[in-house]
Amino acid sequence: MGIFRHNSNKPATGYKKDGLRKKGIHRFFEILVRDFWELIKLNLMFCICVLPTVILFLLSLFGFYSGITFALSIVAALPVGGAVTAYIFYLTMMLRDEPSNVWYECKRKFIENFRQAAATGIICTGILYTQVLLWVVLLQSDPGHELFWGVVTFFAMILFFMITPYLFMHFAYIELGTFQILKNSIMMSFAYVVRSLMGAIFGCAMWVLFALYFPISMMVFPVVFVIGISLSILLCLMWVWPPFDKMFKIEETLTKE
Repeated sequence: MGIFRHNSNKPATGYKKDGLRKKGIHRFFEILVRDFWELIKLNLMFCICVLPTVILFLLSLFGFYSGITFALSIVAALPVGGAVTAYIFYLTMMLRDEPSNVWYECKRKFIENFRQAAATGIICTGILYTQVLLWVVLLQSDPGHELFWGVVTFFAMILFFMITPYLFMHFAYIELGTFQILKNSIMMSFAYVVRSLMGAIFGCAMWVLFALYFPISMMVFPVVFVIGISLSILLCLMWVWPPFDKMFKIEETLTKE
C-alpha cells in the first residue's frame, strides 16, 4: 500500500489557485496531465472495492446459479455508496484545484459517508445491474420488440446517470437526510437539464462503446481497469459540478475556512 500512503509534508505540484481556470477540453487535459497518477490510484482503489459485487454479477450473467449469485452481488454492493461518494469527492477536489492525498481523503470520506450512502449504493447498483440484464435480454429478443424497449431502456439509463452524480455530491458535501438529498438531486438534474444530460452522455459514452464492441473491446480492458472509470466520472463531473458548486457555494465556503 506504499503508493497510497499519506504524506502531508510532501508539497503538491502543478496546482495554481490564482488566475483564470481553463475550460472545456483544455481543462480536462490539464487535470489529466497534472493528476494522472492520482487518477490511476483512485481507479484501482475503486476497482478493488467493487470487485466482489462485479464478479458475482458476472457469474449470474453467465448462468452460474443466476438467482443466488445475483442476490449475493446486491448484498456485496454494501460498500459501493461510500466508495462512489469518496471517489466523487476526490475528483471534485481536483476540479477545485485542491491538492491532497488520494488514500487519506478517500478513506476519510468513505468512513464519514458509509452508513448514509450504503442503501443508496445498493439500490443504484441494483438498478444498474437490472439495466444491463435488460440490454442482454433485448439483444436476444425479437427485432420488433427490441427497438421500442431499447429506446425505453436507453432513456431510463440516461435519466439514471443524470440524477446519480448529484446524489453522491450531496452525500460528500451537504448534511441532509437521504430523502431530501434524493428530492434535491432530481430537482437539480432537471433545473440544469442540459448540463445534466451532457454529463450523463459523456460519462456513459466509454461504457456504451465498450458494450457495443464487446468482446473486441476486451482488448482495452486493462486501460479501463487502470484509469477508465476515473476518466468517465471526471468527464461527467466537469458538466455537473459547476452548477452544484454554484448552488451551494462549496468552493467559496471552503476557501473562507
